[in-house]
Amino acid sequence: MPWSTPFDDPIALRGGRRLRTLQEAADYIMQLPEAEQHEARWQTAIETLINAAENGGGWLMFARIGMLRALNADDRRE
Repeated sequence: MPWSTPFDDPIALRGGRRLRTLQEAADYIMQLPEAEQHEARWQTAIETLINAAENGGGWLMFARIGMLRALNADDRRE
């Protein structure tokens, strides 16, 4: 599955921006500070994005869930 594959539903970010594809999600993670990229939540999101790009199928849904969980982890800690 190409990295340009869109999620079934875009992932909304704070500020109104949306992540529409696997590539946009990967680019978002790569723009985070390196220390943050190495946190378990982002490593899991990266793994699911790679699995979706390499294997397709149901992995696209898992990639979206992985991104949502990573993005919302701070909200759960408060």
